[in-house]
Amino acid sequence: MIHHFVFHNDRVLPVESVRLSPGQAGLLNGWGLFTTIRIHDGIPFAFERHWSRLERDAERTRCPFPFVAETVREQLAMLLQANTVQQGAARIYAIYNQVGFWRSAENFPRVDLLLCSADLPSYREPSRLGLREFGRYAASPLAGVKVLSWLDNVWNYYEAQQAGFDEVVLLNERGEVAECTAANIFCVRGGRVTTPPLNSGCLSGITRSVLLEIGASVGVEVKEAVLRPDDLYAADEVFISSTNRSMLGVSEINGHQIATAPGPVTLKMENAFGEYVKRYIAGKSAAARGR
Repeated sequence: MIHHFVFHNDRVLPVESVRLSPGQAGLLNGWGLFTTIRIHDGIPFAFERHWSRLERDAERTRCPFPFVAETVREQLAMLLQANTVQQGAARIYAIYNQVGFWRSAENFPRVDLLLCSADLPSYREPSRLGLREFGRYAASPLAGVKVLSWLDNVWNYYEAQQAGFDEVVLLNERGEVAECTAANIFCVRGGRVTTPPLNSGCLSGITRSVLLEIGASVGVEVKEAVLRPDDLYAADEVFISSTNRSMLGVSEINGHQIATAPGPVTLKMENAFGEYVKRYIAGKSAAARGR
């Protein structure tokens, strides 16, 4: 559940004081962007990576994005202070207002900026995953873009939970593994880690990008490769990653048991990621003190 204060366009307000209108066309048709950022010690982790993805997604979706990174970082800091958030998560939303026929003549900015924060949700480990065929359409020009129209994800997640699973593996139209609804997926076999490439239709997750970079530093090969369900079923270990989860070991996929969850490679990568986060937060804290 989101916290009491939110940041809307130019100020921090109680959530009940924020007005969103049916005349904001992007709000109702899902034309807009968002990202979820993990907060450690009051500092947004990997803000730069999130911002780069927002700018990239804005270009792909033709969504205006007239915001300045450092300004929004400061606005987010104001919000976190108002909500006294040290550990948690935050979201940045950009809502395209002036698009299409079904919009009002109200004096909206071209794009609304909305920031909010929340406590971290709880997740079970090890995770049990279902399987959904045709859950991703890799050929879509918007594949891998984090847009407001998120129904495919929340619906598939709901269906998985109703079936007793914690998450669900989404296959693309070629029968390849793409991702989960809100997490990237990794397969460990023979000490090597593989994750689906971006052309599978998966999101370029922030945690995923870090793991691809840091594996070599701890002696683990992490690479992109096409995966199919049988690759997951035959894996020594499987884990998923996301902003809110960081990393979670997987014990079952579609009724197939995974031997160890979390396994030794998963734990090694989790430790390496934790150290990366600590270095990032320490660097940002030192920079803030030096101002």
